[in-house]
Amino acid sequence: MEIRLLNSNDSASYWQLRLEALQKNPEAFLTSYEDAIKREKPVEQTAQNLSAEGNYTFGAINNQELIGVVTLMHEKPSKIRHKANIFAMYVTPHKRVSGVGSALLSAAVEKAKSIQTIEKINLTVTASNEKAKKLYTKHGFKVFGYEEKALIVNGEYFDEEYMVLHL
Repeated sequence: MEIRLLNSNDSASYWQLRLEALQKNPEAFLTSYEDAIKREKPVEQTAQNLSAEGNYTFGAINNQELIGVVTLMHEKPSKIRHKANIFAMYVTPHKRVSGVGSALLSAAVEKAKSIQTIEKINLTVTASNEKAKKLYTKHGFKVFGYEEKALIVNGEYFDEEYMVLHL
């Protein structure tokens, strides 16, 4: 398995994995599958996102297949330039519990540490997702907030926890 920074050449495979994530774990993402498939030129938009300044998307590749992703986004406004956020963390179900998520998260944290202005990383996790919370805690993230009924998916509410890692 290889962990590497994705680029615009990876946009089609990223988009396919993103759609899988939205279908298999709709409670974990703000975007719904239904909204995602309505986007115009989604692969082109993805290519732009993958090459945007301050946006670092890491991919886990196994046998030339993209099996997991995570995005670290460095905030641009001067007052919050000391922050970065983890978004869109996902590992395909048949590759979970094999260390893929941990390797991806490590790559994102190491990238943040290499950027002098970043002092902390924030993320949001579905409160009922014990495996994800355990992974984030293992990497030093701590809960600093809780939002009840943060998302509604197919009539069901999901709470979210806000976590931070101070570098």
